[in-house]
Amino acid sequence: MGHLLDQAQIAALLSTYGYWAIFVVVALESSGLPLPGETMLVGASIYARLSGALSIEAIVLAAAGGAIVGDNIGYWIGREFGYRFLERHGWRVGIGVEKLRLGQYLFYKWGGAIVFFGRFVALLRILAALLAGANHLPILRFFLFNAAGGIVWAMIFGYGAFYLTAGFEKVHGSLAVLGVVAAVGGGFALWRYYKINEARLMREAEQVLAQRSKPAE
Repeated sequence: MGHLLDQAQIAALLSTYGYWAIFVVVALESSGLPLPGETMLVGASIYARLSGALSIEAIVLAAAGGAIVGDNIGYWIGREFGYRFLERHGWRVGIGVEKLRLGQYLFYKWGGAIVFFGRFVALLRILAALLAGANHLPILRFFLFNAAGGIVWAMIFGYGAFYLTAGFEKVHGSLAVLGVVAAVGGGFALWRYYKINEARLMREAEQVLAQRSKPAE
């Protein structure tokens, strides 16, 4: 996926706006825009180590805060508009009512893990919050897993880049490749699991969601 900022623009933003640049870019990426939040975090951390102009603790705090705030915006957008949009137009891409309910069920069962680990995969980092909102992942569960994922992600990539400096760029590149491979492999495995168990999963989804929709006695 292409990004809206290149390396020179990232450096200019850091030198002009400092921590706010990190917060805003990470927040916008997390809310669903294709911005290089992770690259911004890594670049800022390396810049802090080499120049001493920024504090690594403040960088990590800005990135974690941006991740949490941006994901909550993405969750709200998905919850308010995503499901209704898919209800109205999902049939155009083969997503009918049954598959919408199945998506809700899958997020009900594994949504926390998707939100947490999605923070470490480029495409999911942009889409996980929107999908969580559209599939009505309970808000408290979303907030807890989202906060945990944002903090752990910011600490790993922020402190990792700071203490390993330029060497982390090579590690980061390798991690990005591994992340893509893992995402593709995991996506294929999930697709195969879904195709094999589609009928059973849809029955389970209907039962669980019908039970949840019953009024409390």
